[in-house]
Amino acid sequence: MPRLSAKPLKKLNQPKYRRILLKLSGEGLGDEKGGGIYAPALRSIAQEIRAVRDLGVQVVIVVGGGNIFRGLQGSKEGIERATGDYMGMLGTIINALALQDALEKIGVPTRVQSAISMAQVAEPFIRRRAVRHLEKGRVVIFGGGTGNPYFSTDTAAALRANEIGADVILKATKVDGIYDCDPKTNPKAKRFSEITYIEALQRQLKVMDSTAFSLCMDNKMPIIVYDSFKPNNLRRVVLGEKVGTLVTGC
Repeated sequence: MPRLSAKPLKKLNQPKYRRILLKLSGEGLGDEKGGGIYAPALRSIAQEIRAVRDLGVQVVIVVGGGNIFRGLQGSKEGIERATGDYMGMLGTIINALALQDALEKIGVPTRVQSAISMAQVAEPFIRRRAVRHLEKGRVVIFGGGTGNPYFSTDTAAALRANEIGADVILKATKVDGIYDCDPKTNPKAKRFSEITYIEALQRQLKVMDSTAFSLCMDNKMPIIVYDSFKPNNLRRVVLGEKVGTLVTGC
């Protein structure tokens, strides 16, 4: 009688991605109106990140600064655009330091790297050093955007994800994916489970700006847009569950 070979057992809680870039909005760290830094929101995000890191996933974070200051909003108030953008970059550093503090209080080793030189509070962005931190199990938070005005933190996320060799960009939002119109104002809005970069650009879907989309498209960097306010969603995405909307090239 032929001997049957045993099938390998599927490992439980095996992450789909080895290295992720998590894009957090500044409003996600704020209160109900998206302003300031709200301690319960900060702690909740830190716990979600720790759960993913505990799976053995390397985590890089790019955080926005909209809860503190937006360059575009400042320009509408009469502030010169470049100056306003630099002010927004400083806001992202404040958020990065707050997130670092929340993570380290729950035992997660963390490093903040800034695209703007400020040696007293953060390391300069050095790609090889960032990768080395990841290999040592540290969470790396990138602040300061790209270090240049006229570029959003979405573009910074796309740039850094490609530089450090991330497997995917996870964009945390307040909705459960990408819709063809605003689901808050139109109850008949259609949610996409998958969409291509080209279609997202043609439809002018305001999830990431066109520069970020184009950079991801050129480098075949997948994006998953998901609801970060639903508990354990980050972990579910990392484990490969069908959560949110996947943006790919085909």
